[in-house]
Amino acid sequence: MTQNQVTAHAKPGWVYLVGAGPGDPELLTLKAARLIGEADVLVYDNLVSGAVLELANPAAERIYAGKERGNHSLPQPELSLLLVRLAKSGKRVVRLKGGDPYTFGRGGEEVEVLAADDVPFEVIPGITAAAGVAAYAGIPLTHRDHAQACVFVTGHLKDGSMNLDWPGLARKSHTVVIYMGLAGLPCLCSKLIEHGLPADWPAAIVQQGTQPSQRTLTGTLATLPGLAESAGLRPPTLIIVGSVVTLQSKLRWFRETQP
Repeated sequence: MTQNQVTAHAKPGWVYLVGAGPGDPELLTLKAARLIGEADVLVYDNLVSGAVLELANPAAERIYAGKERGNHSLPQPELSLLLVRLAKSGKRVVRLKGGDPYTFGRGGEEVEVLAADDVPFEVIPGITAAAGVAAYAGIPLTHRDHAQACVFVTGHLKDGSMNLDWPGLARKSHTVVIYMGLAGLPCLCSKLIEHGLPADWPAAIVQQGTQPSQRTLTGTLATLPGLAESAGLRPPTLIIVGSVVTLQSKLRWFRETQP
């Protein structure tokens, strides 16, 4: 790419919501990698890996806007307004989000504010955690012999509750992927059993998927909470429930480093 082409792409006064993928920098799209390197300001979440951040221009300003359970460095309304202010000051802003901006990434909320303030923006999709982490863990999300549908849910809602459609999730023909569900894992498993899935239904949890520190635990709805507690797992994690989990021992390919 010539310098003129780079300049043409690097629009001032613009916000790019960029999906950083689940952690492995090689899973970034070409467009995402280019924009990260061109940004004047990088506003990034706690789920963005250090390896991805290394692609940024050393001269770029970095603003941490991570959100962990019960600890938000910037409340969402303030964060959205920060993006507006940065863009209106002429900055090329990359709002870097783990996974995909529109899959449990609050991208829609931020874009609503940008659109209301007439701030030009683009959304660059990323490999969402469900796809990337499941692949690296050796668990296909769908399989003709195991699952004909896949459902993504978040482990806690905006008010902190876990009020999910339990009858809709407790189906043997589905794979259920739960984001941000570690804290509520015992409740999650017990509710799925209560609504019809057997206690020995396969389930897995993956910590820091696609990264060198990835850890995968497989078990059942009855055993997984205890396994996760004994292993001392910490966020970020992804939970996968379904018959497809039984394929993990046969299909795993990513070499995990034991703790």
